[in-house]
Amino acid sequence: MLNEFIDLSGQTAIVTGASRGIGQAAARRLAKAGANVVSLARTNSDILQLFESIGENAFSLNCDVSNWTDMEAAFARAYERFGSIDILINNAGIIDPVARIEDADAESWGRVVDVNLKGVFHGIRAAIPYMKNNNGKIINMSSGASTSALEGWSHYCSTKAAVLSLTRCVHKEYSAEGVRCVGLSPGTVATGMQETIAASGINPVSQLDWSAHITAEVVAEAIVWLCTDAAREHDGTDFSLKTDAGRLAIGLTDDS
Repeated sequence: MLNEFIDLSGQTAIVTGASRGIGQAAARRLAKAGANVVSLARTNSDILQLFESIGENAFSLNCDVSNWTDMEAAFARAYERFGSIDILINNAGIIDPVARIEDADAESWGRVVDVNLKGVFHGIRAAIPYMKNNNGKIINMSSGASTSALEGWSHYCSTKAAVLSLTRCVHKEYSAEGVRCVGLSPGTVATGMQETIAASGINPVSQLDWSAHITAEVVAEAIVWLCTDAAREHDGTDFSLKTDAGRLAIGLTDDS
């Protein structure tokens, strides 16, 4: 671990999309830092396996982030179990199917909005009442797509741009009440999403060699670091792991 000094003992973290990829790596890393971890995902078998591997300071719930009732109930159960909600990792996101606008299926395009944008809003909306005046921390998974237009990614670019605006809005409305909110733009990550992107053959990102992607575990290190006071200068913005300064901040060197 790069940041072994980080201690999140006594804090409760909720991680969405926790059954695989970045979400799973974040749940494991937060638990190693001492946090109570509540893992949310739609896939029952994967999430149960994750819960069993983390240990006693964790539990998992089936939850559709696009469904407000699901999210509200999940946060209530987390609070009932651990007595606080201190950290939210808004990680759940989809990109499939990758397609140019005229080829896009309207229902599938809308589903990306439901998960990538409404799901993030639902998490924020559910978290705020528990976090006000309690040094709450919200980390929204962002992307370079939030400020770029990429062929075949109209749904993904649009939703990530909206999430960046949500991050800014939360900071403006609640920073004075002790709620921190920051976006994390990790660059390309070796997860199932990248397999989907590669299979599409659309835009230069699909042509990247697998070795160009960072691991989900590196992103998890950035997540735990963003939970510390050292990261406060990035509140209300997107923190990028694609810059030398960003990588250095979390302790990542060329030899790491």
